[in-house]
Amino acid sequence: MNPDHPSALQLAPCIVNHQDLTKLERYDYSILWRHKMGLNKYGPAVSRLGPSSASRSEVGSGEEAKAAEKSAFDLKLEKYDAVAKIKIIKEVRTFTDLGLKEAKELVEKVPMVFKKGLTKEEANPILAKLKELGATVVLE
Repeated sequence: MNPDHPSALQLAPCIVNHQDLTKLERYDYSILWRHKMGLNKYGPAVSRLGPSSASRSEVGSGEEAKAAEKSAFDLKLEKYDAVAKIKIIKEVRTFTDLGLKEAKELVEKVPMVFKKGLTKEEANPILAKLKELGATVVLE
């Protein structure tokens, strides 16, 4: 890009401001930027904001947003039987690749989301296995 181009002159102060950010601050900024642009960490645009959405009806864009939201699910452990605690910790370890201590701490923080961004096909076997062990698990 030509440094004398008008858009380059507008971006120069922004770049100068970002040079002083720490790595964590740049990461937070990138997340905020993706959110503002209607993107999520899973790839495709979730919210249909922008000039193209003005031509759509409100009902149509609302249905598209609901369909996009249902493509990724979170598994939430709400409660469990005390006698099945050890078995549930072992199962959580297999699904999350956590160590014993981390899995135990995670299970003891009930209710909590222990697996995010799953498809329905990936979540159903995990859900069934934990329910079989005596846990109350919710697909969100």
